[in-house]
Amino acid sequence: MSDESRPSPAQTPVAAVIPAAGRGVRLGPGAPKALRALNGTPMLIHAVRALAASRHVSLVIVVAPSDGTEEVKSLLDAHALPGGTPSGSRGRTDFLVVPGGDTRQESVKRGLDALPPEYGVVLVHDAARPLVPVDTVDAVIEAVGAGAPAVVPALPLADTVKEVEPAAEAGAPEPVVATPERARLRAVQTPQGFDRTTLVRAHETVTGDVTDDASMVEQLGLRVVTVPGHEEAFKVTRPLDLVLAEAVLARRRLNDGF
Repeated sequence: MSDESRPSPAQTPVAAVIPAAGRGVRLGPGAPKALRALNGTPMLIHAVRALAASRHVSLVIVVAPSDGTEEVKSLLDAHALPGGTPSGSRGRTDFLVVPGGDTRQESVKRGLDALPPEYGVVLVHDAARPLVPVDTVDAVIEAVGAGAPAVVPALPLADTVKEVEPAAEAGAPEPVVATPERARLRAVQTPQGFDRTTLVRAHETVTGDVTDDASMVEQLGLRVVTVPGHEEAFKVTRPLDLVLAEAVLARRRLNDGF
């Protein structure tokens, strides 16, 4: 489809899929990662609110732990979730909860299977990135609407990166193989945005283990582009990340009053 014939986000309904079935073992024992509290509110709710705040997103599908769908439904019912419609008018975003699979890839596929047919643009967002700004969400959607089949928010790397030969035992020294050119590297975030047909095709075609959905589209030989990411869209993976996320929320309350 050419850039001229591709519908804009305002014309094409946009849905978001949030895989939230992971256990988050690196955060330690306790509730599944997506249900850990930040400022008294589960991370999942922060993530859903961030996507629903976009004027383009009219449906959010949460892929819950297979044994936790009712708990997630109750959480969504218990929290105010502002949203918008593809036309730009304010209103309640629709929400749907489906059970997840054993892997992230399987969970995203289950979310895609639950999408109504009218949704032509799909976002896939990590529940563990609860603080992504709405401007980043909108930038991804707009880039898909402009003609890119797959879009990822990304940040330049601050650190030098080394390619190594992985050690056989954890903690053992690892020989350096190469030093990639840092200027050409990006740290990828979510939400990642897709033309729906492209993403469905990727999930039907790519069977190997992948770390994100954009890499599946790359394996189809299709173009993936980046838009600027945001420092606050970091992934909450370890206990220190929880501390940082709480600090970001505290700053937002101070600056924005919420």
